Amino acid sequence: MTSANDLYKRKRISIPDAVGLVQSHQTIGVAMAASEPPGLLTELGRQGERLEDVRLWVCLPMREYEAVLSPRMAGHIFVENWFYGAPDRKAHPQGRMSYIPNNLHQAARDKLARDGKVNIFWGTATPPDRYGNMSLSLGLVIEKALLEAADLVVLEINENLPWTLGDTQVHISQVDYVVENTCPLVELPPAPSTPEEEAIGGYIADLIEDGATIQLGIGGIPNAITRYLMNRRDLGVHTEMFTDGMVDLFEAGVITGKRKTLWKGKMVGAFALGTQKLYNFIHNNVGVEFQQGKVTNDPYIIGQNYKMVSVNTALQVDIIGQVCSQSLGVRHFSGTGGQLDTHRGAQRSPGGRGIIALRSTARNGTVSTIVPILEPGAEVTVPSQDVDTIVTEFGVAELRGRCVRDRAEALIRIAHPDFRDYLREEVERLGIVPRLVVPGVQVGEGQQGQQAK
Repeated sequence: MTSANDLYKRKRISIPDAVGLVQSHQTIGVAMAASEPPGLLTELGRQGERLEDVRLWVCLPMREYEAVLSPRMAGHIFVENWFYGAPDRKAHPQGRMSYIPNNLHQAARDKLARDGKVNIFWGTATPPDRYGNMSLSLGLVIEKALLEAADLVVLEINENLPWTLGDTQVHISQVDYVVENTCPLVELPPAPSTPEEEAIGGYIADLIEDGATIQLGIGGIPNAITRYLMNRRDLGVHTEMFTDGMVDLFEAGVITGKRKTLWKGKMVGAFALGTQKLYNFIHNNVGVEFQQGKVTNDPYIIGQNYKMVSVNTALQVDIIGQVCSQSLGVRHFSGTGGQLDTHRGAQRSPGGRGIIALRSTARNGTVSTIVPILEPGAEVTVPSQDVDTIVTEFGVAELRGRCVRDRAEALIRIAHPDFRDYLREEVERLGIVPRLVVPGVQVGEGQQGQQAK
């Protein structure tokens, strides 16, 4: 009988040889974010010009790769992307990359249903234990679904990856080849919060009660929220992404999971992205469990958590409550990700709430992020019929179940004062709400808004 160690050695090949297995007209599915295989993707850039019409499925690539960014890859590699990052926004104008509209919990399933299969899966994993089991470590959003559907599976083994628990285990017998590449992990340091984000964090923290289960994204606003939650008790975590702030809350005794409905006592998520502090925390931690994105982000599963609170951020919200979080007009910026999943799921929860947070202005205060109508071509991330609560540094607007007139009043009250007159006048001029009177907002408040017209 072949031992697990012998099987591993037999399947170990070099990175150039692994990329050499790729043939023209094939599709490669790639693990996302901190789980991406940098050795394989770097080598693909070196070999790309020998290939024709290869499709590369990616999601939030964290490093800059020739295979993704270089104009030389035109006709050789076409990139389909579930969620853009900064490098992808650079590559998009080349016409070699296109966004895949999706809700995270259905992303892999919908893509596989449309295309039938994926020829090759590239991911990362820990070295195997003595039984031949490996951990997919930092990502389980699409990874396992693509791995199980692929004709050929290649895992890039990195000794720096933490061993994570849950549905992350893969046996060496399920893998065709392994390559070894021990390199530093991608780290995303916590973003400092601005005064506006601190104010938003305070408002949102007031909406989170003891015993609630939370989902937080990443950035200045979620970081601010965690600082205002230090006096809460028995919070739970059911999230898409594990972040450093959750470690801080756990170490402060805030997160216990005692009152969670699902996975009681455990923090549950689909991927991790942060600093080494986070990666050390999740390593072999039985209190942290990774589940596939189709599980963590299923609104019907999310809704089973008592007092589930989902917090996401946005770029723009219009006066009827449509939320745009993924584009600047027609220019694609990021992606839906799990925003609509978690926003809907939280509202299904007893005592739950879906929160969308945004600063009231952008471009150094010259434009309002609360607008009469979305910019032409703006992609709607959360439809008006799904929206719940909007928060800016000027307060909280509860929109769920309210008519358009009442929504307009609530949103104008939390808009920046410089733009409140402008918003009220535009709402009337466009006929969205004729003769709108906003309690608490004085006519003439905000001359800059008049000039912005």
